[in-house]
Amino acid sequence: MMKSRPNIRNRYVLLADVVLVIVSVLGSYVLRLELGAAFTFYLPSAYWMIGSALVIKPLIYYYFRLYRRMWIYASVQELKLIVAAVSTASVVLSVVMVSFFNLGMFTGFPRSVLIIDWLISLMLVGGLRFTIRLLSENFSQQMATSPDGKTKKALIIGAGDAGAIVVRELQKNPQLNIIPIGFLDDNPIKFKQQIYGIPVIGALTDLAKVLDNRRIDEVIIAIPSAPGKVIRLVTDVCRLKAVHFRTMPGIYELLGGKVNVNRLREVDITDLLRREPARIMDEQVGRTISNRVVLVTGAGGSIGSELCRQIARWAPAELVLLGHGENSIFEAYLELQDRFPSLPIKAVIGDIREKDRLERIFSMYRPQVVFHAAAHKHVPLMESNIEEAVTNNVEGTRNLVMTAVEFDVERLVMISTDKAIRPANVMGATKRLAEMTVLDAAERYGKDFSVVRFGNVLGSRGSVVPLFKRQIARGGPITITHPDMKRYFMTIPEAVYLVLQAAAMGSGGETYVLNMGEQVRILDLAEDLIRLSGLEPGRDIEIVFTGIRPGEKLSEDLWDSGNTFERTLHPDIYQLVGNEDLRGEKLQKAVDEVIRLAREGDYQSVLGMIDDIIPGASVRSTPPPEMISIE
Repeated sequence: MMKSRPNIRNRYVLLADVVLVIVSVLGSYVLRLELGAAFTFYLPSAYWMIGSALVIKPLIYYYFRLYRRMWIYASVQELKLIVAAVSTASVVLSVVMVSFFNLGMFTGFPRSVLIIDWLISLMLVGGLRFTIRLLSENFSQQMATSPDGKTKKALIIGAGDAGAIVVRELQKNPQLNIIPIGFLDDNPIKFKQQIYGIPVIGALTDLAKVLDNRRIDEVIIAIPSAPGKVIRLVTDVCRLKAVHFRTMPGIYELLGGKVNVNRLREVDITDLLRREPARIMDEQVGRTISNRVVLVTGAGGSIGSELCRQIARWAPAELVLLGHGENSIFEAYLELQDRFPSLPIKAVIGDIREKDRLERIFSMYRPQVVFHAAAHKHVPLMESNIEEAVTNNVEGTRNLVMTAVEFDVERLVMISTDKAIRPANVMGATKRLAEMTVLDAAERYGKDFSVVRFGNVLGSRGSVVPLFKRQIARGGPITITHPDMKRYFMTIPEAVYLVLQAAAMGSGGETYVLNMGEQVRILDLAEDLIRLSGLEPGRDIEIVFTGIRPGEKLSEDLWDSGNTFERTLHPDIYQLVGNEDLRGEKLQKAVDEVIRLAREGDYQSVLGMIDDIIPGASVRSTPPPEMISIE
């Protein structure tokens, strides 16, 4: 069993301080007067000073909590505390001693001993506590280097704050059996410098050479904001050299938590798709959500549950989770209750297709802000379930919007998809009709209702990554239609972050599009996922190209060529300027007819109407995709 580091109890520190008080006072007199007649003459004042110091200094130190610290973790903050405590004690002691002298308690008093005593006390009090830390670190190093055959040597990628935290945690926790031996960093200023005694031994491009020339058991990537090309470079070299690698959590994973070595994890596919993290204007979002009753539809889904997590951080007055699936809502409720125990949370089971139920929910909770994430989104599945797609995505959205109008909701944000642009499938078309419904209500009733569009979200239900993982688990093959197929990807937290930002910016009737960076080749994503599973593409897992299907796009559109988009105050959010969508009575009649035809099972007429209503739509002429195609 691993021994823990020694922790000297603070009662012993107090006893040591008592001894050091005496040493400090006598030392200051000896330094000032030397041992002789003068020392003997002033000795009575020294006795008074010792007695006063024994009372004053421990009390002041206790007031400054010097006896409530674990000095094995002493840092610069503790050093500042020591200086403040010792200085305060010396000032009080000086006032007392001068008062005693003026009262005639003793005949002679060299005032310079007060300054000498302050300096000696600083050295002794600080020295004692940092000696405790040095002894602890020395013990940790001995334990970490013990010949148990399990100790690993680690190379840290990144000599910044995150890298320093990793090294510090590894040094303080010998039970991890990992010894940091060096950093790699591309900043030439840091070359040959040391962080916590660990040298920066080269640049990132030296990784292969370092792995060849030194015994390295593990590489830790400590650059949370690293772009994908950096992560890919490190992982490719480590894979070729057969060296294990891990990475620090990304920026969104760090929100609300502390960075420490225990949160190091295996490299996930999201690490290979990193972009510059989206910035958020905290004050603006806070004004939108804080102290408001917020309702989220589809709160049990991938996007909806993440929305709830991030909304909870802004301290709403109440958070209402609305969803149709009882299990997913219950799981989301339990997680949020655990993470935000003081937040009032309500779990509500309901179907947005039932307007009477929506009205009762709104009447009970009176939401002020609504995020609409409930939708059927699986593209191939909706091709064979047109009635469900229409009634849920279109009729359900209309029910929600009209209920929000009736109950005077301040703000409503609908989460949409890039597939609503020139839709070639039922899912995209129904989301476009839902968008029209939201924007029409914003225009007709002067409400703060808006739409946010984005593309594929990594890790969401029905996305390509879970599909590839299942194919890998079966032993392959991974099926891709075309080697040049590309898609936009975002992480779930990043997408939701920008949704909240867009919600805070809107004044009503806006359609926002999120900047998703560069498109990613599906082939590259599949190969990276295979490698991160510890396998080799082509050798362990085969990749099969099935051929592009009719109507399937090689790349996605985030921008409709017939529309103009302009920048907003946020660099990652764009706003659609003008569109040719139906509005008013024409839209209402068209939506009524689409819903009626869908409920009657006249799906060909539904597809025909969709193509007539939506600019650029080609749903009727596009063959339905296979169930496992890339969406």
